[in-house]
Amino acid sequence: MMDSLCVFCGSASGSRPVYTEVASELGRLLAQRKIRLVYGGGKVGMMGAVADAVLAAGGEVVGVIPGALVERELAHHGVNELIVVDSMHQRKAKMAELSDGFLALPGGFGTLEELFEVVTWAQLGFHHKPCGLLNVAGFFDALLAMLDHAHDEAFLYQGNRELLLTANEPNAILEQLIAAHPPQNPRWIDRTET
Repeated sequence: MMDSLCVFCGSASGSRPVYTEVASELGRLLAQRKIRLVYGGGKVGMMGAVADAVLAAGGEVVGVIPGALVERELAHHGVNELIVVDSMHQRKAKMAELSDGFLALPGGFGTLEELFEVVTWAQLGFHHKPCGLLNVAGFFDALLAMLDHAHDEAFLYQGNRELLLTANEPNAILEQLIAAHPPQNPRWIDRTET
């Protein structure tokens, strides 16, 4: 059962309209499926597009944003709940706590860092929630090739490579995330040791 999905994505819109179009389509689908959106709390770029689409379709949105970024990222004060935290670490921890799964859309360093942290947490057994990547217009092709290369070079085990679900369109990735049964990896270390 997936009641809430954490979406990582850019505070920029990207160079092509397809990025925000797909973010909006994802938002509509989340609202239709009654899956609450948990995201970074901004009202601009990809973040704004997905949040606005969920809200316009009658869905629920929870934004989590550090106080220092409220003005810089133009916090979305129209969401159902805006949680202001003290740090980026608290932001990620709160978003993870509130979510049943994770999905990355196109974005920059922050999006990639957030995605890889939750996938690493799954690898270490900190959580057993599905992690996905929405490969809009081939945006992540080079990244996926890099992950396959890491596997081929024996830096990434096949079971861990499979922790990151991938699809090219919103409905397909949602279906995968909802149906996923992530492996119950043993806990390598305690979260307090990180």
